[in-house]
Amino acid sequence: MKTTQLCTALTLALSILVSGNAIASSHREAPFISEHPRVDGTDFYMFRSYETGRSDFVTLVANYLPLQDAYGGPNYFQLDPEALYEIHIDNNGDAIEDITFQFRFNNAYQNAAIPVGGQMIPVPLLALGRITGSDPNSQDSVKNLVETYTVGVIRGGRRASTPQLATNTATSSTTFRKPLDNIGEKTFAAYEAYADNHIFPIAVPGCATPGRVFVGQRRDGFRIPLGEVFDLINLNPLGPANGIAALDDVIDKNVTSISLELPISCLTTTQPIIGGWTTASLRRARTLNPTPGGTSTVPNSAGPPAAIEGGSFVQVSRLGTPLVNELVIGLGDKDRFNASEPRNDGQFAAYVTNPTLPELIEILFAAQAPDVFPRTDLVAAALTGVAGLNQPPGVTASEMLRLNTSTAVTAAAMQNRLGVIANDNAGFPNGRRPGDDVVDILLRVMMGVLLPPAQAPAGQLALVDGVEVNASQFRTTFPYLVTPVPGAVGVIP
Repeated sequence: MKTTQLCTALTLALSILVSGNAIASSHREAPFISEHPRVDGTDFYMFRSYETGRSDFVTLVANYLPLQDAYGGPNYFQLDPEALYEIHIDNNGDAIEDITFQFRFNNAYQNAAIPVGGQMIPVPLLALGRITGSDPNSQDSVKNLVETYTVGVIRGGRRASTPQLATNTATSSTTFRKPLDNIGEKTFAAYEAYADNHIFPIAVPGCATPGRVFVGQRRDGFRIPLGEVFDLINLNPLGPANGIAALDDVIDKNVTSISLELPISCLTTTQPIIGGWTTASLRRARTLNPTPGGTSTVPNSAGPPAAIEGGSFVQVSRLGTPLVNELVIGLGDKDRFNASEPRNDGQFAAYVTNPTLPELIEILFAAQAPDVFPRTDLVAAALTGVAGLNQPPGVTASEMLRLNTSTAVTAAAMQNRLGVIANDNAGFPNGRRPGDDVVDILLRVMMGVLLPPAQAPAGQLALVDGVEVNASQFRTTFPYLVTPVPGAVGVIP
């Protein structure tokens, strides 16, 4: 195949990867979820903790609410108190959750007011003054919003029983604090220290050893040059891995992370391989209030909310392996995939065994797609785990991240951004770490890097999107994703 043909084919691949309502890893990837950003799952990570002294733990990170502009006040980016955010673990390979961690949120507005002309008038800001302390409960008098959450645990089916609440072992409370978003450097004297003090020890029912939990705003860890992709695919897929790093359009965006670190022994049973995915659900019914907050504009006028929601929860977002709903699932089935459970993934099997992307490349640009069907290499990567690496015994084919918790941890300084295909077996698709460059990995996998070279010559090339991801861009300590971009930098005299 001529190099020019291959370049054209691969730029088409990148175009399909981020088009069709998909922006970045899983940002706005389906028509319905694009209307509900607070329950839009963007990325899911699951890996053995590589923080020093924590290798007996697994870290789970579910990111929500994509493409946050740090300056997006005055409300910024709270999670939805009417939604249910969940992380599911399947520890026997049957495609059914065995443990579910449920996160519920409460946003308590303080109706903070200041004296104006003899009256106390509520202010429009989330903070009334500079926050200098790092204690989560300090200076509540200057905060106009207090965000808290609970963590419920269900063993068995996700709706099989009432959740047992986890406990903050430092306070014996079942309520945890979420830090305010990073409004700016005048509001926060030291945001990183403030946010880090919202990492709490957590006692999970049924676990003998406490773990850690953090929920809060983080800088988005996904990387891709969005503008160049849409500018007639202005990329060089055969160029250097970081050839257009300066054009990374996600580098200044934030997300909200739900991060949980638990002992391996709490997540596994008789074998070491677990599967994981995250979902978000909304109430079935919603009634809009024509006069939310009451009819008065004077102090203490807080009334009914803008909408009343009720009924059972309905799943509207789902994420396990990155880019599946974007790169594999057809446009008409994207909402259905978001609403489905792994046990029902047989309905989507043809998208994996007979993928459209390589064939489109071949038809339109005479690029040689792998001519092997069914694509069992893709089935292993996305639906069953790879035999001898992270495939549980008796596995039921279903889409989720799978992690072999017995695989040795690779220290951050030694991690290879290409994971398993570069002989770093602690990386993607054996779980997913923040520094795994999943776009470059999945481009090569779709073009056949897991197949013999004779069957997939294009898959053996060093395909890139031009924006590199690696472990050095992240923390080496929990919760791994870095401090969010502030809404304003510096303090103007």
